Amino acid sequence: MSELANNTRTTIMPGLRYRDAPAAIEFLCAAFGFDRHLVVPGEDDRIAHAQLTFGNGMIMLGSHPHDGPYGEWVQPPHGKNGVNTMGLYVVVTDVDTHYWRAKRGGARILMEPSDKPYGGRDYTCRDIEGHVWNFGTYDPWMPAP
Repeated sequence: MSELANNTRTTIMPGLRYRDAPAAIEFLCAAFGFDRHLVVPGEDDRIAHAQLTFGNGMIMLGSHPHDGPYGEWVQPPHGKNGVNTMGLYVVVTDVDTHYWRAKRGGARILMEPSDKPYGGRDYTCRDIEGHVWNFGTYDPWMPAP
């Protein structure tokens, strides 16, 4: 481990912006299985800052637009087919069960569940504002099969 990393539960937490952050929090919890860790309301039904957990992982999110330079640097995808500069990968225990939950919850499926030649099974979808998510059983911390 790098001597620069803090020995904490998780050291990387993606930060996302949503135009309707309250609806995004509801969606992420209902469709993907996240849990609310901290939600800080802002003015006008906006979210100043939120932390959602999934196992020992965490994402942070807030409403867009965000005042200041950060709001210029990090923005939600534009439109349902908006380009993303990153996709998120989440390790799950059962891809097919998660897939059906996400699909019923309104996720837009981009790639159906499939087995991968490097091990594991995954699928790809977009959330309600177009962020790209991958859910799979491949755990890069485990030895290859």
